[in-house]
Amino acid sequence: MPKVDLVTPADPSPSPAPAEGPRLPSGDTVRLRRRLRAWLGAAPTRHAPPFSRYRWVRLLTYLFLAWACLAIALAGGVDASESYGLAYPVALLTTSLQAVAVVLAVRRPVPAWALSLAAAAVTALLARPHLESVTSSGPNWPWSTAALLAHMAVLLLVALRVRPAGTVTVSAVTALATYVLEAGLATGHYSGTGTVAVGLFAVAASIGGILRSRQQARSELVQQTTITAEERARRTLLEERSRIARELHDVVAHHMSVISIQAQVAPHLVKEPSEELLENLAGIRGNALEALTELRRVLGVLRSENPEDPYGLGASGAGAAPHAPQPTLDRLDALIENTRAAGLEVTADVVGEVRPYAPGVELSAYRIVQEALSNALRHAPGSRVGVEVGHRPDGLHLAVTNSPPRYPAPPSPGAGHGLLGMRERAAMLGGHVLARRTPGGGFSVTAFLPRDSAPTPPDQPPTGDQNP
Repeated sequence: MPKVDLVTPADPSPSPAPAEGPRLPSGDTVRLRRRLRAWLGAAPTRHAPPFSRYRWVRLLTYLFLAWACLAIALAGGVDASESYGLAYPVALLTTSLQAVAVVLAVRRPVPAWALSLAAAAVTALLARPHLESVTSSGPNWPWSTAALLAHMAVLLLVALRVRPAGTVTVSAVTALATYVLEAGLATGHYSGTGTVAVGLFAVAASIGGILRSRQQARSELVQQTTITAEERARRTLLEERSRIARELHDVVAHHMSVISIQAQVAPHLVKEPSEELLENLAGIRGNALEALTELRRVLGVLRSENPEDPYGLGASGAGAAPHAPQPTLDRLDALIENTRAAGLEVTADVVGEVRPYAPGVELSAYRIVQEALSNALRHAPGSRVGVEVGHRPDGLHLAVTNSPPRYPAPPSPGAGHGLLGMRERAAMLGGHVLARRTPGGGFSVTAFLPRDSAPTPPDQPPTGDQNP
C-alpha cells in the first residue's frame, strides 16, 4: 500500500505581530519634561552652582556651605533637644535632615525644599506634646533657629535656580504649612516665630529672585549686543560690497560700450569689407549690447539716486556728482588738498615711474587712500599723515601713515568697519591690506594691488621701503 503524506492544516490563529521598537516620546511629553526640569531648577544662573568661574572662589563657597551645614546639624540638634524635650538622637536626626536639604539644594532645590519643610513639620509635631505644658515665654515654635536658617538657605537656592512662578509657589506652600502648624495645631504656646519666619523666607526668596532676574537681564543684554555688533558688521560688509559692485558696473559698462562703438565703426575703416567681416562685427556689437543690457539689469539696481561724493571732496568741495566718472589716481591730489583743508598735515610721495593700470585697480587704490585719510581725520586729529604711492613692475604699492593725534579724538558715529572695505577691495583684485599701529603711537595702512590681479607671495611686504 503506498505511503500517503499527510499535510498539516494551516494554523488558523493569527501569527504574532513583529516586536515593535521602543516608542519615542511624543512632542507633548517632551515639552512637559522640559517644563518639569526647568521648574526643578535645570536652568541655573551665574549665582547658582558652581557660583563662580574661579576655582578658589568655588572651593571657599563649598567649604563655607559644609561648615554651615555641620553647625546646623550639631548645634541645632543640641538646641532642639533642650528646647523641645526631644531625645538627642531624634533631635540630631531632624537637624541633620535640614543640613542634608541645604546640601541637596545646590543641585536639586525643589526636592531639597520639600525635605526641609517636611523635617521642620515633623520636628514641630514631635515637640507639640512638650510645649503644651510650657508658658508663653517658652522656645520658638514651629520653626527652631536651625530649621529657620536652613530653610532660608534652601529658599535662596530655589529662587536662584527656579523660575519666579516656582519660587512663589514654594514660598506660598511654606507660609501655608506654617499657618497650619501654628494656628490649626495650636498648643497654647505662642512665640511669634511663624510670622517672623514667613517674613524672613520672603526676604530670602526675594533676594534670590532679584539676583536671578539681574543675571538674566545681563545675559540678554550681552546676547543682544553681540547680535547687534554682528548685524552691524554684516550690514557694513554688504554695503561695501554693493558699493564695489556699483563701481565695477560703471567700469565694465564703459568698456562694453567702447567695444560696441568700435564694432560699429570698424566696417567704415576697411575698404569694401567682406560679408563675413560685416557679419562678425555685427555679432560682436550685438553681443556687447546684449551683455551691457544684462549687466545694467542685474547691477543697475545697486545704484542710488544720489550717490555719495565720488571724489571724497565732502560738503565743502564739489559736492555730489551723480553722473561723474569714477575716481582714479589722477584725483588723489584733490583728495589730499581736501584733507589738508580739514586740518591735517599731509605729505605725498610718488615712487617709481607712473604706469597705466586697469580701471578697477585705480579705483580701488583711490578708495583705499580715501578711507585711510578719513580714518586719520576721525581718529587722529591734528596728526601728520604721509601718503606714498609706489609704482613697481609687479603692481601698485600704497602706504598711508599718520603720527599720534595732537588732540583727543571725538566719538565717531561710524560703524568702524572701514578696514573691512579696504580688505574686500584688495582681495577682489588679488592683493592685500595690512593695518597696524606704529611704534610711535600712530597708525599705518599699507596695501598692494597687483597689475595682473594675481596675489603676491606671503613673504613679500605690502609696501616697498615703508617702515611703519
